[in-house]
Amino acid sequence: MTRERRGRSERPDRPVRRDVQRSPRPGREAGARATASDRTSSRRRTSTVTDPGTRRTRESASAARKPAAAETSQRPWYRRPAVMGVVGVVVVVALGLVAWFTPLLSVRETDVAGATSVSEEQIRQVLGVPQGQPLLRVDTEGAAQRVAAIPKVASARVQRVYPSTIRVTVTERVPVVFVDNPGGTHLLDAEAVDYEIAPPPPGVPRLVTETPGWGDPSTEAAIEVLESMPPQLRGQVGQIVAKSISDIAVTLLDGRTVVWGGTEKSERKAAVTLPLLTQPGQTYDVSSPDLPTVR
Repeated sequence: MTRERRGRSERPDRPVRRDVQRSPRPGREAGARATASDRTSSRRRTSTVTDPGTRRTRESASAARKPAAAETSQRPWYRRPAVMGVVGVVVVVALGLVAWFTPLLSVRETDVAGATSVSEEQIRQVLGVPQGQPLLRVDTEGAAQRVAAIPKVASARVQRVYPSTIRVTVTERVPVVFVDNPGGTHLLDAEAVDYEIAPPPPGVPRLVTETPGWGDPSTEAAIEVLESMPPQLRGQVGQIVAKSISDIAVTLLDGRTVVWGGTEKSERKAAVTLPLLTQPGQTYDVSSPDLPTVR
């Protein structure tokens, strides 16, 4: 009886409360909070760390910009790019006005080059550029056209040579054949232009054709044949007869005849004719240069 009571008193029945949750211990909670705070601070410190190379680059760029900006701000106003650009434009415009309106850059001299049969005085008169005219106001193209209109002139070029010279360069016509007309002996150049009535220079052959002159096919064919000959052969030609563009014959100074035919293979025909003339004969036919004949 006594033991039973003692046992019951030693182990009293206590109800178990299963729905009660225990709160964490104060020490553990503080430690967890401290750990989370440390992690957050570490992440923040990590995110704000800058690469040393990048930091140096930024510092260098900033340091370079500061002296440049300081130098620009310290320049005198008249040395700044915008001001200098405006000044340059003003200077160019002023020089242009001076050259256009004032006599500082005006014509004081006219040089003529390339003229032998045409007098320089005639060229200056036709040129139409008065002394004292500003160089920039000289119409060089129009002046060149006026000089080229002289019959003996094949082409002309007019240039400004600063500070005060006009230079005229002419190319004169050179006779390649002459034609006997009732009005006199007409000289024709390599373009078949009838440009002068005058005695033919030595070595210029006579042209015999129905309608000699510029634009005539027979005349142009005869001149093409002469132009294809080497000097050794061309110097022996006294007359060239062109009945048509395909019927051309050459008479040498010694009276022998070379039957040429047309203008095709003219260089080949010229190469065959020279050795062929070493053979005795009166008529040399090279119209077929691969089968030349001598009679």
